Amino acid sequence: MINDPVRQAVAAVLQRLENGEHVTGSVEGPHLDLKEEAGRRNGSKTILPGTPRSNEVAKQLAQEASCMANTPGGGALIVGVADDGELVGAATDADWLRKRIYELTDRRLTVECIEQVISGVRLLIIVAPEALEPIRYGGRIRWRVGDSCVEIDAAAWHARRLDLLNFDWSEQSSEVGLDEVRARALEIARDYLRDRGDSKGEDLANAHDADLLRRLGLVTPTGKLTNAGAIAFTALDFSPIDYLRREYAGGDSLTRMNRKGISAIEALHETFQLLDVYNPVRHVQAGLVMRQLPALPRLAMREAIVNGMTHRNWQSHDSTLIEHIGGTLRVTSPGGFVGGVNETNIISHPSRSRNTSLAHLFSLLGIAEREGIGVDRMVREMLRLGYSAPVFSQLDAAAAVRTTLIGDVPDKIWIEFLDAIEPATAGKDLNQLIILDALARKGWVELREAAAAIQLPRQEAELAIRSLAVASFRGERIIQPVKGAPAGSEPVWCLGTAVRKYLERGWLEYESARHLPDRTETALSYARYRGRISSTELGSIMGVQPSNLSATLKHLAEQGDLAPSNESGRGQGFHYLAVEPRP
Repeated sequence: MINDPVRQAVAAVLQRLENGEHVTGSVEGPHLDLKEEAGRRNGSKTILPGTPRSNEVAKQLAQEASCMANTPGGGALIVGVADDGELVGAATDADWLRKRIYELTDRRLTVECIEQVISGVRLLIIVAPEALEPIRYGGRIRWRVGDSCVEIDAAAWHARRLDLLNFDWSEQSSEVGLDEVRARALEIARDYLRDRGDSKGEDLANAHDADLLRRLGLVTPTGKLTNAGAIAFTALDFSPIDYLRREYAGGDSLTRMNRKGISAIEALHETFQLLDVYNPVRHVQAGLVMRQLPALPRLAMREAIVNGMTHRNWQSHDSTLIEHIGGTLRVTSPGGFVGGVNETNIISHPSRSRNTSLAHLFSLLGIAEREGIGVDRMVREMLRLGYSAPVFSQLDAAAAVRTTLIGDVPDKIWIEFLDAIEPATAGKDLNQLIILDALARKGWVELREAAAAIQLPRQEAELAIRSLAVASFRGERIIQPVKGAPAGSEPVWCLGTAVRKYLERGWLEYESARHLPDRTETALSYARYRGRISSTELGSIMGVQPSNLSATLKHLAEQGDLAPSNESGRGQGFHYLAVEPRP
């Protein structure tokens, strides 16, 4: 059987309707939408009779169908079902509608219009195949983002299409000759190659211009530069980077670098120099050692910017925007995520660059880490200093991706803690570091939460937790299972008592903005997530005797946040239930 996700989604909804289920707009998504014919309510709740040939309906559905067709994978409309699940029916003639949609989309979109009767109500299923060229309606290109249609430009549509075809635009010929290569760009490239500190880098740096470009893979068989070569080494008629530095949000600009007529390598080099100037050094004493640490980790900043250049859509002439405000760095680059990457899997998903040839060049020059570990490095470097992990988000209907690093003053207590862990690898391994960070922010973590945090399967989270369970801090275990959790429930872990006390005291003494949740916050978060809590469980997390916590749980029950598991409020196995458990 052919795997057609769109038709399978339609069939699933129709089967639910056939079974008498109440299907609402919650079933809608990127490839499926429920629709009423336009004009059937006329401002009232009463459903008015429809007509077989309504131009108003045809325009409405042509617009929605073109939006579906522009969406990767195409989509379908189920016409005759309201968002609240009411079956209102469809009156439009199927053959007429199919022809009319074709006409209204400048004869570019041919859809299927299928009649379906559910519980005596006639529905129309409009299936819009994925378009090979953007379908315009009313002069605009729209596609689905979530359960809505949003407008995009043709460049973004074509870039997304090429991404899906695994097409490397940066490898194609630019038709730009080698005589247009900028001497300053070559000079910077040679400096980066020498800074690698290996014989291959030195050998490349000493090659003459044309040979260097060929060995970097930037010259086509016809002797022209590839797009990657033209981007990296020739003058661009737009600014590749727009760097803005402010001391604080809303403050005056201290400096701005936004230059046309230079190459991407020159822009990167100048940006790196500005980062070094405007990334102040903080003096942090961790243990007996006084360290000089930047407000933001240098490697994390460089990786964020290089990723913003490597993975961006270079067919767009928008700049990669770098906003350096106080201790925050925001890098916004044209083009959405590629290769199946999204906000929820960016740490663990196999990396695929939109511009493989350009990524390879930056790696050879030593500007970027090996492909696939740049994001890992960003996360690790931020967490090692006690900062939150970088935030990755897709903006404006896949037209841009933003990476945000938030720092300022490294957390000396956290750094000292990580340095004192035995074995030392526990404070450096990315998966273990992510789980430790989650524990330090929440106080406890379930196994399934840990798996979601590291964006890997459950087995990988179990391995990371087993490694943490045998690690120690000043002779004490750094994590432990939560005592009192019911047998057979999802495993849950908390910080060891010594670690918890060290962090609590240290953050309080140094007036840090960080703190562990108090007993009330912990009881509520634990109960709402797991559905229940006992004084034994709360005592294990907080590192105190369970008898000292009964008053806390009783108070939460009196407030209506928890409910006792029995009327007597005592006895073996007594616990409290969450009044508002996790959905």
